[in-house]
Amino acid sequence: MPRARNKVASHRRRKKILKLAKGYWGARSKVYTVAKNHVEKGLVHAYRDRRLKKRTFRKLWIIRINAAARQNGTTYSKLIHTLNVKGININRKILASLALDNSPAFKELVNFTKN
Repeated sequence: MPRARNKVASHRRRKKILKLAKGYWGARSKVYTVAKNHVEKGLVHAYRDRRLKKRTFRKLWIIRINAAARQNGTTYSKLIHTLNVKGININRKILASLALDNSPAFKELVNFTKN
């Protein structure tokens, strides 16, 4: 009896990996074994960085809020504290966009927290 190798499935598997490796340089996009390693590594980074992205954006928002707050005579920590004390629930993403795009509104918010 001849040996069954399941050529269709293995060919599809290789094609899938090589398709994911499209755009890689040199053997990384041509040779299956090399491409498989780099695609796996890329997928690991993609999984990890989807979580890191959230941290990075939060850091960016905090930096932007702090810079705008300092221009208006306060600091980030004082601003956030007084907003919490006065019961204003506004997230950092919105605060950062206010600071960047609508500085008069941000200034009003800072002046409200100072009083």
